[in-house]
Amino acid sequence: MSPFLLTRTLPVDATDAALRADVRSGLTARPKTLPPKWFYDAHGSDLFEEITRLAEYYPTRAEREILIARAGEIAAASGAKTLIELGSGSSEKTRHLLDALPGLHTYVPVDVSESALAGAAEALLAERPGLSVHALVADFTHVLELPDSPGPRLVAFLGGTLGNLLPEERAEFLASVRARLSPGDALLLGTDLVKDEATLVAAYDDAAGVTAAFDKNVLTVVNRELGADFPPDDFEHVALWDADNEWIEMRLRARRALTVKIRELDLVVQFEEGEELRTEISAKFREEKVREELAAAGLRLDQWWTDTAGRFALSLATAH
Repeated sequence: MSPFLLTRTLPVDATDAALRADVRSGLTARPKTLPPKWFYDAHGSDLFEEITRLAEYYPTRAEREILIARAGEIAAASGAKTLIELGSGSSEKTRHLLDALPGLHTYVPVDVSESALAGAAEALLAERPGLSVHALVADFTHVLELPDSPGPRLVAFLGGTLGNLLPEERAEFLASVRARLSPGDALLLGTDLVKDEATLVAAYDDAAGVTAAFDKNVLTVVNRELGADFPPDDFEHVALWDADNEWIEMRLRARRALTVKIRELDLVVQFEEGEELRTEISAKFREEKVREELAAAGLRLDQWWTDTAGRFALSLATAH
């Protein structure tokens, strides 16, 4: 059997249809919103890689620190023969887990980008010729049909991406993961932790303006894909800490009153001066909150690891 398989579970036009639906529903809502997944075209992905190297943006470094220090413990606790990574992207961080899992048979990266999956698989197989990679072109926020692979299986959801989901979306997502776990399988979950407001806001509003460019890139994506005429320079990037919900909100604030036409949707959208478009939430967590949300989905938190500064956590949970 070939060491690399790729299965597309999304229709070829699924991304376009989802963008159209999200833009129509989000820009006709009050307040206006767009999901953060639309940041990530090729340019947006490059900008995010730049963000991860900024002094202010600690989550990537903190998570990598935990993976390097604890990969052996994660491997021993999970005993995984199959590693399934949701939202795998370049699979860069995953290498620490792959190196620590000597009995690993199959790696299943899941992403909406076929090109990202193919590129990551090519690099991994060149480094690890004994590995089998079965990539899935899929949206992990929808019901996933996972390929047959040897157990136990470890499902990894890293990077704090869980925090981009609203509470009801998180509950639905965790329940869907639980439904796909067999006895002996586990979930490895990355969560950014609650900390002081200044550190949090700086991580999402860096001095160099890279995050601002990343935020505005969603407008460029809508302009290109749907024939819109958003003027990105007429929007200001805003990052706010919501202490009640314990999440960061990223928004784009109209500098003046605007009329935006979205040709492909035959839609006209009015912005008042100062009106804000929410582009992302990034929830921050406490250990007890993670434990409770996992328990509500039928998962038991078994292991909890943080970086030395206590900024970020990886948790290992099993079905109960």
